[in-house]
Amino acid sequence: MTKEPIHPGTATSGVPRTAPAGGGHHDDTRDARRRAARLDTLLGDPFDPANPHGLRALLAADDAREPPHVTEELLTSRHTAAEFVPLEHGGRLTRADLLVTALRPVFRRDLTLGFGFGITSLFAVSAVWAAGTPQQRRQSARLLLGGGRATIVHHHMAHANAVLRDELRAHPAPGGGFRLEGRKDAVINAARADSHVVYARTGAPDDDPHSHSVLLLDPAALPADRVRHHPRLPQVAPRGAHLSGIEFLDCPVPPQALVGRQGEGIPLAVRTVQVNRALVSGLVIGTVDTVLHATVRAALTGGRTRPARRWHTPLTGVFADLLACDAMATAALRSLSLFPAQTHATAAAVKYVVPDLLRECLSELQCVLGSAGPDPADPAGEALGRLVRDLPAAGLGHAGAAACQAVIIPQLPSLARHSWFTEPEPPPELFRPAARLPHLDYRLLGIAESRDVLTAALTGAATRLADTHDTPGPRGALARLAKTLVGELRALHERCRTLPPPGTATRVHPSLYALSARYALVAAAGAVLATWEAQDGSDPFLSEPAWAVLALTRLAGRLGLTAGEPPESCRQQVLQELVRRCRTATGYDLAATPCPW
Repeated sequence: MTKEPIHPGTATSGVPRTAPAGGGHHDDTRDARRRAARLDTLLGDPFDPANPHGLRALLAADDAREPPHVTEELLTSRHTAAEFVPLEHGGRLTRADLLVTALRPVFRRDLTLGFGFGITSLFAVSAVWAAGTPQQRRQSARLLLGGGRATIVHHHMAHANAVLRDELRAHPAPGGGFRLEGRKDAVINAARADSHVVYARTGAPDDDPHSHSVLLLDPAALPADRVRHHPRLPQVAPRGAHLSGIEFLDCPVPPQALVGRQGEGIPLAVRTVQVNRALVSGLVIGTVDTVLHATVRAALTGGRTRPARRWHTPLTGVFADLLACDAMATAALRSLSLFPAQTHATAAAVKYVVPDLLRECLSELQCVLGSAGPDPADPAGEALGRLVRDLPAAGLGHAGAAACQAVIIPQLPSLARHSWFTEPEPPPELFRPAARLPHLDYRLLGIAESRDVLTAALTGAATRLADTHDTPGPRGALARLAKTLVGELRALHERCRTLPPPGTATRVHPSLYALSARYALVAAAGAVLATWEAQDGSDPFLSEPAWAVLALTRLAGRLGLTAGEPPESCRQQVLQELVRRCRTATGYDLAATPCPW
């Protein structure tokens, strides 16, 4: 039997969910990796100039300001959109972290392809998965499983990009339903979508949390004379995305289009956006992974067995940063299964930290590629430049960072008073990729007071490492870094526990933005340490502390903390793995994913 919608506030317990008894869960990770491997093989070598799905073909589509239609058709034929449909409705969606595993082959090739082809459909129907009726859920599942697209028509936000400006209004209609009016000038796939999930104003003031409602619309069922499509926008980035305007002219909408309750739009957006934030962060790591591969290939040209010494620091640093980003994103994604009502702040911290670190990584790789002088026929430089251009447009720029800080700042006083140094450590399954976890259920997502599992993991790991503080070599360096970062958390604790509760201050002081940024970096450090501790020895490189020492050193440096230089043995070990993965066509992620390169 299909479950009825669960509304905000239902799941607020701090007790982690447990995986239900029975088969299936042990195979989830293996199945997702198999699907990813098949998709990677199908898409082929991104560096092969003759590959119709390679970087050269994708760059040509970008130059033509068109989506990569050939690759989109391939993904449709392989039913890739089934990844966005919950298992109970015939799809493959089980957990958020495994969705990233399955979709990274797409994002390894092209950020625009990843957003334009599919992930936008998931962002749209997430409100349906969270609060839709059984019929709405079945309807959306049939659409996506049949190769259709959904798009999201966001509500207005004062501080945002063009996608989030303007808004629609839905007035109650005599006899039931609504009359929809208004215009949005920038909607991705507005003219190509088979379903529109619309956030429309149904209430009055901006500060009313129940001012908006969600409507699930079938464009084919709407009166043609009441819907007007506007020309595609000549946007700078992403150039291949289909962004255009849509206008509703007193358009009748049936009552069964309402998703959840009237006035539930903003709570639904807040509940589901935490999944989107963690997903985007985890997926974009794959795009930077490809650029790092291309850069290492360029650094090894001319028969070199290893990159020139002047490139050791940036290349190993970027590799360590990618592993840190993956550790943090994966922890947030898995938290959505274990703590679905309490991951709000963690997801915001991930979305704040990961794009920032990735932008720094791209800057370092640009320097290496420029110095190494890659083959003119190699599209690596163009791919890197396009990624630098497209990251902000994908919600990974200033507006996205500000939105994440707006989530973190109000929670700092509560975290300081009730979580930091008192929160019990999260279950070890959170950081073990093969561990059994409950399936993600959008209906359980909540916006209750967040748990801070990452700082709890940091303090726990630091305590266990304390005995090795004076040990020479990588392990002693790791213990000292952990102690330094716990010291930073103590300083944050002292500062934040005296802050007024949310809603009592008249404005947000600029210093609070700095505190939120520092907190997010400390949380990232907790993810790195806990991921290192969770290793079972099956990956000798990840089981050694070298990568964690390098990642924590870079995080401490961003915080302005005195951490000293990492032992040279750490950098050499990371460098050796960097070269090995390049030569063996292995991804620079935590899973060391095999790639057909």
